[in-house]
Amino acid sequence: MHVLIVVDMQNDFIDGALGTAEAVAIVPNVVKKIRDFDGIVLATKDTHGEDYLSTQEGKNLPVIHCVKGTEGWELKPSVAELIEEPAIEKPTFGSVRLGEILAALNRKTPVEDITLIGLCTDICVISNAMIAKAYLPEVPVIVDAACCAGVTPASHNNALEAMKVCQIQVVNQE
Repeated sequence: MHVLIVVDMQNDFIDGALGTAEAVAIVPNVVKKIRDFDGIVLATKDTHGEDYLSTQEGKNLPVIHCVKGTEGWELKPSVAELIEEPAIEKPTFGSVRLGEILAALNRKTPVEDITLIGLCTDICVISNAMIAKAYLPEVPVIVDAACCAGVTPASHNNALEAMKVCQIQVVNQE
């Protein structure tokens, strides 16, 4: 079984509070990747509460974003319509729940590979790629750079290089 993880393709990260031109530009690639994928597709959603600014993350990144129930928290509609499973809500960069789900899937049917796409390469994509690698160390973990964007192009590239060193395969397939 192949698993695709769509990380935080939410309005606030695309064209909202923390949006970038690079994030907007990958949306068509992400939609195509999901449509063409032969396997299980999971999605994550960065999820914060009204108390965001008082959290550790909020103190370090004082930009309110992805508050549960807001439009910015929702997946981009063109992405959301392709996701069948409920999104995994995560209050932190990486999702331990995602790791648990991957391990449970692997117990039922061996996972052949895990591909991650989405936002932001240098924060949540790298965090969740490392969690996938930790939970299933013998399963190839792949990140499709053409379907990811970082906070900046430089930090995107730095994250890709860091993942390569951690034996995460980086591909560039639109």
